[in-house]
Amino acid sequence: MGKMAAALGSAATLAAEPGEDAFRKLFRFYRQSRPGTADLGGVIDFSAAPTARGARPGVPQVVRSQLSVCSVSESDALRAGLQPVSTWRAYGLEGYPALTVFPPLMYDWLMWEGVTAFRGPAGIVDGMVGFIFIPNPFLPGYQWHWVKQCLKFYPQKPNVCNLDKHMARDKDQDVWEQSKALLRCKEVTKRRPRSLLEKLRWVTLGYHYNWDSKKYSADHYTPFPSDLAFLSEQVAAACGFQGFQAEAGILNYYRLDSTLGIHVDRSELDHSKPLLSFSFGQSAIFLLGGLRRDEAPTAMFMHSGDIMVMSGSSRLLNHAVPRVLPSAQEDSLPLCLEAPLPADLPRDTVVQPCSVEDRQLCASYLKTARVNMTVRQVVATDQDFPVEAPGENERDIAQEGICHLEDKITHGKRVRLDPDS
Repeated sequence: MGKMAAALGSAATLAAEPGEDAFRKLFRFYRQSRPGTADLGGVIDFSAAPTARGARPGVPQVVRSQLSVCSVSESDALRAGLQPVSTWRAYGLEGYPALTVFPPLMYDWLMWEGVTAFRGPAGIVDGMVGFIFIPNPFLPGYQWHWVKQCLKFYPQKPNVCNLDKHMARDKDQDVWEQSKALLRCKEVTKRRPRSLLEKLRWVTLGYHYNWDSKKYSADHYTPFPSDLAFLSEQVAAACGFQGFQAEAGILNYYRLDSTLGIHVDRSELDHSKPLLSFSFGQSAIFLLGGLRRDEAPTAMFMHSGDIMVMSGSSRLLNHAVPRVLPSAQEDSLPLCLEAPLPADLPRDTVVQPCSVEDRQLCASYLKTARVNMTVRQVVATDQDFPVEAPGENERDIAQEGICHLEDKITHGKRVRLDPDS
């Protein structure tokens, strides 16, 4: 207990030191943290019935969140590979940040940005309204469908990924097929070349995000995967967002030394709709901050199968992933991934069978990796993209910009990941 208090105290002291902003300091603290030590004593674990304990010093109180149980039928949940919504556990963070009174200009900016989930008189925002964390609501074995989609099918054309510039434009090269032989090798050594799948860092779906301009474009769109759209619609409806339309997806592929830099997802034109995040594979530390970088973030674990929803006033908060955590037993999978996908699937499910070979290859990848899917609605139902000057949003895959995933390099330094690295 004393070590945990010391860890919490050191993190709080670090955040309060002058100079670098509080978020960046704690990002560095958790990036260098040691799994299994008191370094992680201040990280919230939503899978461990957190409301049963009293709030720890410096850590926001975890509270239960109400879901719209009647909005998703048990049959629709089953079609997406989810347990009935009535069995889900959902949590929020109480008073994080505390009730804040913003000056008029900040209030006007929030309204302009689409933050509409206000409570109380004008100018007062309950800072964590709309943050919902749902520990793994998937049925046993059903995560394998989504992992297989992320590794085998979603990186295929017409979707866009960071490997496109490496591939001949006149050939339909398959990342999965080119990686199978290397993934079958049980021992990973420094001499073994990395497969294309192990070099995959991001994939975009639907409206394709332009990393250079930080914008979406009406003329750069390919059909959004119907299975992922259905899953997202059910989760959004359970959280009170009926009518949510999955229009854009960004998939991030993490190795054990990867990080996700501090950022705000503000590129969507409609901020009144939630951002949905799905995690698979190894666990990670997620930092959720405030509207400003000088506000110290709250740290929480994201385990395989966990879903996070950022909406309302939490939609535009700073967040980051400073650390992917290796499994306690080297090269092993989370317990929730031990069960295979059932052979007998419901007749109308969006989930597809997963062969033994596909599951083995996915498992080989996930033993040292994490995959995250984020899904967004880009425009409101009656909204159009703004008219852009000719050439303003033109892009060339071969000259694609910098991804916001960061990879560790030697001597403890980290650089932003260029797509051709």
